Amino acid sequence: MSDSTAADFAQQIGERIRRLRTERGVSLSALASGAGVGKATLSGLEDGSRGNPTVETLYAIAGHLGVPIGALLPEPPQPGGAPLAALHGAAVSASLLETFSDADVATELFSLRIRPGHKQQSPAHPPGTIEYLTVFAGTARVGPPDALLIVPPGGHVSWRADVSHTYSAVGVEDVRASLLIRTPRTPGTPPANSSDASASE
Repeated sequence: MSDSTAADFAQQIGERIRRLRTERGVSLSALASGAGVGKATLSGLEDGSRGNPTVETLYAIAGHLGVPIGALLPEPPQPGGAPLAALHGAAVSASLLETFSDADVATELFSLRIRPGHKQQSPAHPPGTIEYLTVFAGTARVGPPDALLIVPPGGHVSWRADVSHTYSAVGVEDVRASLLIRTPRTPGTPPANSSDASASE
């Protein structure tokens, strides 16, 4: 990915964060405090000067704004188009492939890579959120810490993601997988990738 493409990706994320924040009447300081992100960091994200944010940072911001993480990301590409830049975290790299919206649920489909030797901690998502993982290569260990699931190549699992949960690779091989996240809508929350301030989530 070129520097200009990466910069555009970061700029679009920043614009979405600012729009969602202002629509909700949340100050920069309040969002930074609620999400546990430095005010200067958040300001830099909003103006696109901080580069691509991590998965951890975006989940913290999305959680405080009450939206799925996909609501902070640019529109996924049309079939055959260039993929979006990947988001990176402690153990995962994720690219948004597609979003689906209906009256009750927002659904996001990601391409996921989990690197061995690290663990990705994800915060609790909105009540009723469910994640579905299909593994194509490698073996994954995922789910809530007290109910971890081992998923071999070709395996498929789901778990409630409205509690803290983790992702890690078993062994030395990268995990390649798809991750589907279904998040119940709440009144006044915009759908993922929506530019319509009046849309419901």
